[in-house]
Amino acid sequence: MTGSDWLAEQFEEQRPHMRAVAYRMLGSLAEADDAVQEAWLRLSRSDAGAIENLGGWLTTVVGRVSLDMLRSRKSRREEQMGPHVPEPLIDTADGSNPEHEALLADSVGLALLVVLETLNPAERLAFVLHDMFGISFDEIAPIVGRSPTAARQLASRARRRVQGAPTTPDADLARQREVVAAFEAAAREGDFEGLLHVLDPDVVLRVDGGLLRSDETKEVHGAEAVIAQAMRFQGLAPYGRPALVNGAPGVVVMPEGRPFAVLGFTVAAGRIVEIDILVDPERLDRLDYTVLDN
Repeated sequence: MTGSDWLAEQFEEQRPHMRAVAYRMLGSLAEADDAVQEAWLRLSRSDAGAIENLGGWLTTVVGRVSLDMLRSRKSRREEQMGPHVPEPLIDTADGSNPEHEALLADSVGLALLVVLETLNPAERLAFVLHDMFGISFDEIAPIVGRSPTAARQLASRARRRVQGAPTTPDADLARQREVVAAFEAAAREGDFEGLLHVLDPDVVLRVDGGLLRSDETKEVHGAEAVIAQAMRFQGLAPYGRPALVNGAPGVVVMPEGRPFAVLGFTVAAGRIVEIDILVDPERLDRLDYTVLDN
C-alpha cells in the first residue's frame, strides 16, 4: 500500500465522524459533504507524517471550514427575514438509513438544528465541538480566535439557548407516529377539534420559504393560529407522504411527484409542540427523495 493509499484509507475511516460534525454545524448534508471534501484537499496538501492525531486534526479542520461557511452564509441570508429551517434528512416512515442514524446520533432532530441556527457561528462551533464531540476548549480557542475562557463562555451561552428550547421529543416513536397521523387526518378533514386535540396550546409553527417564497416565511405561535395556517393548506393534505424527517415522524408533500414542502414534527408529552416546514424550492431540490420510491 502506498502512502497516498494509506492516507486515503485513514481519511475514509474518519469520514462519518467529519460528516456528523459538519452536519451539526451547517444543517445541510450537501454543505457538510463540501466541508469534508475541503478537509481532504487540505490534508492532501499537508505533511501528513507530522500529524500526531489525524482524527483530531481533521475534526479541527472541518470545524474551521464549517465556521467559514457559516460566516459567509450569514452575510448572504441578511436578505431573508424570519425563521430558517435546516435541510432535513429524509427516510422511509418505517426505517432509517444507517448513514443517517450516525448523523442523527445524540437526538439531532430538526428542532435542535433550528435552535442551533439561532446561534452565532462562533457559539455554534463551540457548542457543537465541545458539548457534542468532547473537544477541549484549548483546541476550540484557536479556531474561533478567542482564549479558552472566551470559548467556554461561547459554549455556555449556546447551551442556555439550547436548554431553554423544547427540542427533546417523546422517546416512543410509535406514539409520535400516531400523533402525527392524527394531525394529518384532522388537517385533511378540516377538523378543528381534532387538530386542537393533538396540538400543544403553545405549539410553534415555523415556515421557511427562502428567498424564492419569502412571502411564506413566518413563525406562528399558539394552537389556534397554527390551525388557521393548517386550514390554508388543506388542499395539499392528500399529497402528503409519511416519512422520517431527521429521525422523527414527518411528511413530504409531493403534488404531481414534485416536492412542495417537507414537514418535521416535534412531539412531547403526547402533543405536537413544534412544526418546522421547509418550502424553499432551492433547498428542496437538493434533498434526496429516492428512498420514498422504494
